[in-house]
Amino acid sequence: MPLVPDTAARFRHLHQQGLLRLANAWDAGTARLAEHHGAAAVATTSAGLAWSQGYPDGDHLDVDALLHAVAGIVRVIRVPLTVDVEGGYDDDPAQVAQTVLRVVQAGAAGINLEDGSGDPALLAAKIHAIRQACSAQGTDVFINARTDVYLRGLAAESARVDETLARAARYRDAGADGLFVPGVAGEADIRALAQGCGLPLNVMLRPQLRDFDALAAWGVRRISAGSALAESAFGHIGAQMDDFLHGTHTALPDPQAMGYGAINALF
Repeated sequence: MPLVPDTAARFRHLHQQGLLRLANAWDAGTARLAEHHGAAAVATTSAGLAWSQGYPDGDHLDVDALLHAVAGIVRVIRVPLTVDVEGGYDDDPAQVAQTVLRVVQAGAAGINLEDGSGDPALLAAKIHAIRQACSAQGTDVFINARTDVYLRGLAAESARVDETLARAARYRDAGADGLFVPGVAGEADIRALAQGCGLPLNVMLRPQLRDFDALAAWGVRRISAGSALAESAFGHIGAQMDDFLHGTHTALPDPQAMGYGAINALF
């Protein structure tokens, strides 16, 4: 399915007010389920998608497998899709740009691209290369720049706001549309980041971040479930498999099961 011209614009608009909730999916089935339950947009979890394709998380996913999964998701949903491409699966900005261009051409409206423990200059170069490649092809993509300052503890606690804002400025100047700061959880830090980053702020769900109205009031524009739903699904199914293979209460109905007919009707 080719990229609808206004898909990226539609997705960008979802960040202008309120709080965009993204229940991260990992394949066409879970993406369709998210849409069915009212998701305004669908995001992939890099971890869940990699696991569903038989790869570990952490830039190990085969790009062709990624593209195949993206095409499958786009086929079954009508809301915008944003794809977590981790670090771009390469250190060469030009190669990352070509990979992202293929993801966009497959139908994605947005991407997440992360700095990890690497040099912020490298992520800025990747973002700039993506902007140039998309512009040359007359297409658009929402670039959500993820910085792992909090998640990986890349700066002293007292310096994390300043370090994150410095990276945000760099990524914004390179062409980023949003800033994703997984791991941040304190109100003061979130408010400072939302006010100072100059981009729609995305945070990741944490036990301390369950009041979504408060998050919106603090300036957050997007919250992601991350890999939490995929981890829950693996744990739930794993427990059932273990009971079936080794337990004494096998084949009992699951009260949380959706049901064959309802699932089949989604498609």
